Amino acid sequence: MPVLKASQKMPGLDRLVSEFISRAQGRIGMILTHVGVVRASSRKGQAVQRVKVKVDEKRLSEILSAARLRPGIFEVQAYIREGELSVGEILMILIVAGDFRENVLTALKETLDAIKAEVTSKEEL
Repeated sequence: MPVLKASQKMPGLDRLVSEFISRAQGRIGMILTHVGVVRASSRKGQAVQRVKVKVDEKRLSEILSAARLRPGIFEVQAYIREGELSVGEILMILIVAGDFRENVLTALKETLDAIKAEVTSKEEL
């Protein structure tokens, strides 16, 4: 669940998925990922060259801990890059593993919504 500096590289999805599967020892049936990428336009259609991201690490930890307690969830991890990022760069990876589709889908959506609303703030430049 680390917060990374903008200059740091994100972990590879292949490695993360393989680690989840290995640790789960057959207890998971689904892994979902969200990869957030810096867009070239805002929601309002304005041009964006970079974003400046800030992360509330304490709140992130609380949200991820709560997500791990959800029914059927084996593991939840998030990696968020903080600082200035350019268009096309990966801003966030969220990965959720659990038993059945309905548990994993719900956990991913609700965890992502909470992170976007309560953990990250970004300024479009």
